[in-house]
Amino acid sequence: MAIESSVTVPVAWPRRHVGKLLLLVCIVLWLVWFDPQSPVLKALLQWSPALAAGFGQNILISLVAIALGSLLGLLVGALALSPLRLLRLPARIWVQIFRNAPWLVLIYFTTYVFPFEIQIGSAYLSFPDWVKVTIGLALPASANVAEIFRGAIASIPSTQWEAARSLAFTRGQIFSSIILPQCFKRMLPPWMNLYAVITMGTALASLVGVHDVIDTAQIASNTVNITGFTVVIYLSLLVLFFAYCYPISRLTQRLERRYAFY
Repeated sequence: MAIESSVTVPVAWPRRHVGKLLLLVCIVLWLVWFDPQSPVLKALLQWSPALAAGFGQNILISLVAIALGSLLGLLVGALALSPLRLLRLPARIWVQIFRNAPWLVLIYFTTYVFPFEIQIGSAYLSFPDWVKVTIGLALPASANVAEIFRGAIASIPSTQWEAARSLAFTRGQIFSSIILPQCFKRMLPPWMNLYAVITMGTALASLVGVHDVIDTAQIASNTVNITGFTVVIYLSLLVLFFAYCYPISRLTQRLERRYAFY
């Protein structure tokens, strides 16, 4: 006998539409706030090129940081898998230190430890603050990439190693021909997610004097000195970072489904 229930199950908002909903909310707030003749809108349009240039600085820092962190992380990850304890132990110490160190502390550390200029012979090369911040973000990125690499290696079934050895493959041939091609596919989604996190972490650069989008927004807010403009300009920063990082997040989820393994 069938039992009927009068309880209505609420319909959940599909997860794939969450980003669209947030974007719609931001657009609605934007349109409700602005009046075409508003001084807030005029000031925002005046400061938009400076904000775009500052955001470009954030993107540059994030790209260089993830590149340096990836190269160093792959090296550290390979050393952490070495059968030699002399190589394995320093790599694991590196990972533990920089994975658990606060990013802001690392940024302050690299800012004040490295000199303002480097002497090479009789020439002096400047060492700008944004490069120091990039190094400060590259250090935790390298530790995370090393762990991503180690996890990808560990996810390969041991039967593939045994089958390759039975075919008389050397350890180097197993890595280059069988293991690494699979690892890079499995590393790609978490690596992209790490890049999005680093991009958001570049907002800390303004604390050490880097002229990025946050610093530009602070200067604009103090210059215009209108409460409404302060609210709107920081809302604009939220939209900028969201518009840049959300597509990366969506692509990461798509790659996770494409390269799913069990």
